[in-house]
Amino acid sequence: MPPYRNLISDSALLQETIDLLRLSGGRLRATEVADSVFKISDIDAELAGLLVTDLVRDDHRFQMLDGNTVELLTSDLEIQPLSELEFVVVDVEATGAKMPPNRIIELGAYRVRHGRVVDEFVTLVNPEWPIPRFVASLTGIANDMVKGAPFFAEVAPRWLEFVGDAVLVAHNAPFDTNFLNHEISRVYPGHRMVNSHLCTVTLTRRVVPGLANYRLDTIAEHFSIPILDRHRAGSDALATAHIFIQLLTTLNDYGVRDLATARTFRVLEPEPESSSLIPGF
Repeated sequence: MPPYRNLISDSALLQETIDLLRLSGGRLRATEVADSVFKISDIDAELAGLLVTDLVRDDHRFQMLDGNTVELLTSDLEIQPLSELEFVVVDVEATGAKMPPNRIIELGAYRVRHGRVVDEFVTLVNPEWPIPRFVASLTGIANDMVKGAPFFAEVAPRWLEFVGDAVLVAHNAPFDTNFLNHEISRVYPGHRMVNSHLCTVTLTRRVVPGLANYRLDTIAEHFSIPILDRHRAGSDALATAHIFIQLLTTLNDYGVRDLATARTFRVLEPEPESSSLIPGF
């Protein structure tokens, strides 16, 4: 397995260990983890240490202390200034809305640093099965266009390197991140991306209340941002990147400086003026 820091095991045992450590102040003896997570009571301390070490070995979120204590390493990502973070704004086009069985046919992403687009990653992807007629009509991506495109297995290493430790941003982020992790799990079974992510649908609802709807076209029009080729991953991702830059500016104007605050910040809509029940008053 290549050592991508943003690729982690999807093990339920690891997630249980993380939840347990968070409830316990971030540090526990290996025997306590073995008892709670592996359901092994009265285990020898050395054996427990070996068991837990093997569980967390390739996950940079943990460290073992003296072979018998496991510690959850806290990430300061959430409290870092937004101005110092790197973001990768991504969009995917796929053969259908649900996965499985559908597959990615195009991946587009733009890196945002210091409020500017500084790099891009755009590629067609061979889905290894026919693109439905409706999807081809919607996206303009035909079967002959992806026939010679790389398979996702060829794209995955370059994608993971491009993303690195950046925060992923997408319009309707669960759709894009779930599709990406589904594809990644096919290449690296039992693994997924660990990158934190933001959704521009949710963020715009909180920061720009009162729009008619929060579709990409509507938000882009609100910010006077053109979408050159709708339903193409590169074009949609670029428009989303410029929307996100506008949202960062708005958040900064409201005094929002870190990721944790950006997740919860909300602009309150003005209450409608109450009308008097008595004419003239």
